[in-house]
Amino acid sequence: MPSINIIAYKNLRRKKIRSALTLLGIALSTWVLISLMGFNQGYERSLNSDIDNLGFQVLLTAKGCPYEAATLMMQGGAGLRYMEDSILDSLLMHEEVIALTPMLMQTVFDPMIGESGGVAAYTGVDAQSFPQMKTYLEFAQGNWFTDNTALEAVIGYEAAELEQREVGDVILIPEHETELKVVGVLKRSGTQDDGTIFVPYKALQGIFGVENKLTSVGIKVHKDANIAAFEEKLYSLPDVQVVSMSQVKTTISNLVSTARVMVMSIALIAILIAMVGVVNTILMSVIERYQEIGIMKSMGASTWHIFRLIWTETVLLCLFGGILGAMFSIGLAQITESLIRIVLPFSPKGSLIYIDLALVLRSIGIITGIGIVSGVYPSYKAAVIKPIEAIKSSEGEV
Repeated sequence: MPSINIIAYKNLRRKKIRSALTLLGIALSTWVLISLMGFNQGYERSLNSDIDNLGFQVLLTAKGCPYEAATLMMQGGAGLRYMEDSILDSLLMHEEVIALTPMLMQTVFDPMIGESGGVAAYTGVDAQSFPQMKTYLEFAQGNWFTDNTALEAVIGYEAAELEQREVGDVILIPEHETELKVVGVLKRSGTQDDGTIFVPYKALQGIFGVENKLTSVGIKVHKDANIAAFEEKLYSLPDVQVVSMSQVKTTISNLVSTARVMVMSIALIAILIAMVGVVNTILMSVIERYQEIGIMKSMGASTWHIFRLIWTETVLLCLFGGILGAMFSIGLAQITESLIRIVLPFSPKGSLIYIDLALVLRSIGIITGIGIVSGVYPSYKAAVIKPIEAIKSSEGEV
């Protein structure tokens, strides 16, 4: 005699279109659920990676909005205001400081970028301290500058692709009529550095007429240092703003969490709609098989057998729908990530959606659990059908 599972599966195949549509609804709900939970994991991982890749724990900028400054810097933009580079000597006096890296960020409109021109980002850095903090940067060609006054450039992977430049080529900075010799091209790092053109900061100060000026200073501190206490010390310096990278991470995460709650609410609504669809499908199936169920009970099928049969159909629908939705979420992860980047004001450079086996199994388990709960009512309605009434009825009602 066929098992309950086989009978349940065959019953679902009797109404292929209805079962397929219900299955699709469950799959779409699972896709939304896995994608959103994957976004929760991926965004946090990428944000942590971006901030860790900065190589320092504290950012010092001129007075202004600290979080905007940090965000602009992480995206390769220009800082807000300038500070004197003499501040470097003051910072080195603090015992918490391991290393400093001065930075000067400038942007200029370049008519040669794209069809109608675009903005080129130049970052002035120190030839010694910057590479020590950005240890993950590797070269496809060449190496770092010879000194901090050289008219040389190191180009990030994406910038090199866009500019079609390699070691030995010359870059012209528009509006300043200054040529920079390309001495290095970086490998792809998956960070904001891929789109940046690095220049010795002393040379960039001269090119843009901002001698002795910086836009920011990255500060690497000892592991056991009290960063909060250190920041309080830094506030005694005139006209500076102190930004803790952990604070930036927390602030950005808090901003995103609001949108995350809204999207998770939408996912919950989608799951509830799928749940209603499952109940409706199974109830319709019970109504159509009213007499059939009555005959089964008259032939010896117990109330528990009927309950298990209908319940199994519900669980199978949710299980197969969950598996199909998991396949959707994995196969369409790149498209989903592209859509998220369009609507988010700030997105880390790494993968925004992180889907692992544990997440997939957990999500399928949630959907299957919903099927178990959803199947209770229609299974009960089928189990309590009275055989005599069902057989006599030409069109039963539940």
